[in-house]
Amino acid sequence: MYLKGSKWSMLKKRKPLKLGRIFFLLVLIGGAVYFDRVIVPVTPPLFIPTQTPTRPPEAYIADAEALTKDGKYLQAIDAYQQAITVDPQNAANYVNLAKVQIYSQQYKEAQTSAENALLLNPSNPQAYAMRAWALTAQDEYLPAEAAVKRALELDANNALAHAVYAELMVRMLEADQAPINAVEKATDESRLALALEPAMMETHRARGIVLHHTANYELAIQEYLTAINLNPNLPDLHLSLGLAYRSLDPPQYDQAVEEFTRANALNPADPLPDTYIARTYVTIGEYAKAIQYAEQAKNDAPTDPYMWGNLGTMYYRNLQYEDAVLPFQLAVRGGNVPESDQVVIGLPLDYGRIAEYYYLYGLTLAKLNQCNEAVQVSALLKQGVPNDETAFYNADEIVNICQANLKITPTVEELPTAIPTETPQP
Repeated sequence: MYLKGSKWSMLKKRKPLKLGRIFFLLVLIGGAVYFDRVIVPVTPPLFIPTQTPTRPPEAYIADAEALTKDGKYLQAIDAYQQAITVDPQNAANYVNLAKVQIYSQQYKEAQTSAENALLLNPSNPQAYAMRAWALTAQDEYLPAEAAVKRALELDANNALAHAVYAELMVRMLEADQAPINAVEKATDESRLALALEPAMMETHRARGIVLHHTANYELAIQEYLTAINLNPNLPDLHLSLGLAYRSLDPPQYDQAVEEFTRANALNPADPLPDTYIARTYVTIGEYAKAIQYAEQAKNDAPTDPYMWGNLGTMYYRNLQYEDAVLPFQLAVRGGNVPESDQVVIGLPLDYGRIAEYYYLYGLTLAKLNQCNEAVQVSALLKQGVPNDETAFYNADEIVNICQANLKITPTVEELPTAIPTETPQP
């Protein structure tokens, strides 16, 4: 029987099977199974970033310690910060980071790191000692003393805390803010620190600072040399050693310049090594070299009035009075840095080196016959630093030079009380 109009027939012949097609289908099926069972489990999902394997914090700490030993402090700081990122609850990492930041003269950052350590462990004496050290370097003496005392309450045998305490006392003495027994306290603390940790750079450094302050320069030099042997990569140690060499009787200027040069190589951006080299050269009469290094110091810190005063001093000593006027003017009165939008804030008259800048400025003006302003400087010196015999003598000398120049010298009643100042342009 047939169905009319239908394409199908019960008696229609079947087409023969094609073995090649069957084989191809079997290969596809086998490949799909292999992909599903073998490839997919080890393949990351598409369009999702591949995770980078995280190094353990110990690896970063090991890197940081090695970098610190090599004097690569900025890289060591980065390594400690990576360790902290991986393990933010480890207070020791913050303490070690603070130490390297102090070595790098990043004192505010070191204070923050020490305080972060204390947030994790409020009873950590080493963190208090680091905080005290960072605060001392920032001239924050009272909170530094509170921190170091707390460190010693927690651990009376903490050598770093005793070393920091000794240095703190010396810095307070230099700032005229020390207690009555500060010299004895500094001496005792430095000796105790050294006894507790004779192989620690910080204890020899502190002992050297105390001996330097008390004018025991030869002994200070030995302590500085020992500290440098333990850590040769700290610029301030070489600066201190250079200053001690320069303070000997007789001074050892060559060794001083050598140490200042090493400090400069370790931290080229710091103006102090160049400043000390300039002052050393001017002392021995090598004025051209003194000017060269004073210029470099000024370039390192163009808004620092001390650097301008130092440069003016070098020009003055080399009898280059016209070149000295602008540096002295910026030092004492302030103003805009030439060819720059930076501003120098002048130094208010005070005893010490600032008074020297003022009277040298007055002498420079007098020698250039600019006596109207010169006598104003003279009057200001007599009124502002009356107990400075050198400044008082030079104030009179300014007037004498102007009289010799046949300029009219105003009477005492007519002398102004201060140098007219110019407001620096922002």
